[in-house]
Amino acid sequence: MNRRLAGVLVALSAATSLGLAGQPSSATVSESAEVSAPKHLRQKIYIGRCKDTCKIRVRVTNISRTNLYRARLTVTLRVNGHKMGTCRDHIGDIRARRVKWGGCTIRTDKLDGYWDRWEYGDLSRWYTDVRTVVSYTYYS
Repeated sequence: MNRRLAGVLVALSAATSLGLAGQPSSATVSESAEVSAPKHLRQKIYIGRCKDTCKIRVRVTNISRTNLYRARLTVTLRVNGHKMGTCRDHIGDIRARRVKWGGCTIRTDKLDGYWDRWEYGDLSRWYTDVRTVVSYTYYS
């Protein structure tokens, strides 16, 4: 996208210097509309005991000056690159520059089976990866 956007900007500046450009085309407008959204949150993940059950807590900090409403947390747990499960939590409203906590527990048969394989020595490593998504609504 960056190359495309740079190409459009170079073409637009060349056309402007020659006096050929009037109104920007719809492609230029749609390209500039794809700029990244503002970032309002900062997250810190805390993983508790993670054997056959994983307890995950997330500290969500609102770093903007606007209140965030209806915040929801989705956590995905992977062990050795294999998806073990997901869980969801309702965080609620987060006031401007404040902190809220969310968390959930993942317990699945797949995670239990992986832990059994780890205890028996079938797995050579136990690498956990946690990914979080926080969705919310804000009004500017």
